[in-house]
Amino acid sequence: MASLKNVLVTGGAGYIGSHVIYVLQKTRRYKVISIDNNHNSHSAALARVSQLSKSELPEDASEIDRLSTEIDSHTCDLTKPEQIRAVFEKYGKGGIWGVIHIAAYKAVGESTEIPLTYYANNVSASISLLQIMDEFDCNRIVYSSSATVYGTPPNIPIPETTRLQADSPYGKTKVMTETIIEDMCRADRKWRALSLRYFNPAGAHPSGMIGEEPRGRPGNLLPLLAHMAVGRVKDAVLKVFGNDYPTPDGTCVRDYLHIMDLASGHVLALNALGPDSTVFPSDAPAFFKAYNLGKGKGVSVLQIVEAMRKATGFDYKYEIIGRRGGDVPDLTADPTLAEKELGFTAPADLETMCRDLWNFQSKHPLGYGEQ
Repeated sequence: MASLKNVLVTGGAGYIGSHVIYVLQKTRRYKVISIDNNHNSHSAALARVSQLSKSELPEDASEIDRLSTEIDSHTCDLTKPEQIRAVFEKYGKGGIWGVIHIAAYKAVGESTEIPLTYYANNVSASISLLQIMDEFDCNRIVYSSSATVYGTPPNIPIPETTRLQADSPYGKTKVMTETIIEDMCRADRKWRALSLRYFNPAGAHPSGMIGEEPRGRPGNLLPLLAHMAVGRVKDAVLKVFGNDYPTPDGTCVRDYLHIMDLASGHVLALNALGPDSTVFPSDAPAFFKAYNLGKGKGVSVLQIVEAMRKATGFDYKYEIIGRRGGDVPDLTADPTLAEKELGFTAPADLETMCRDLWNFQSKHPLGYGEQ
């Protein structure tokens, strides 16, 4: 009888992690182990993912299919190696097939204020994760990187060959971790790793059962707009940081992609780490590669405000204030390589992202809190 491959997802209860787990379960090929310290996530998200996956099982589902909808969830902290080692010990040497490493602190502005916290959490903890993986013969990793590794890129859309030159401590933690993973793959050819550089995930699962629910005031634009429309953020006016950038309407442009498209990209990357993978030439100096995930088409802050106005019916007011440190005028991906080599696509448009986000937020005004 076929068996499921055990896959560990760090940050599994978070926005990206929960949707990645859902798509992993949909393949019926993986058993998911989630680790999360719930710093910016809610364990209730995992219960909903499991419920969603179970509801989609066919009536004649096999035992393996049913097992694939269960999540082995652990509340633990990547900065505490003994907690992570305990999870690997549960499965033994070779027991975990691969890791999708998503957990990280991710606010650009905050990283400029508390850089040491970001380096400890995003870089040091990744090193100890890799050491523990090595100890337990787990040598496949999909790393959730970021478009911030490019800093202010010379060319738009941005190809993967662009030099890495991050402008913020957060971006630098991503460059450092990518470099460490690549060096490790170069030193030991049993390692295989793919790094996914992506832009701005948006939207929610179309059912409205899971979505983006940051703790505290949202640091990202779309969840902030959703919280304003639902009455959780009382600000009457949205502050827009700068309208004098070299972009069509002067506000920052970002490459938004639907969270479900992004989650599928992670699973495609994980599949590409299998033994029959064609993404690495046999003579490659290291089995490491980076891919951009995005739509290849940017949208501005003001375009997003308008799209959310349509989706929610809420009359947003905004005022332009000064630029924010660390912001880059335009980050738009060139996702051609991922399309060609991984079969990645991001068909959902901005309207769909806003509709799905609002569907989640309006059904769950308090997110994963008490309804």
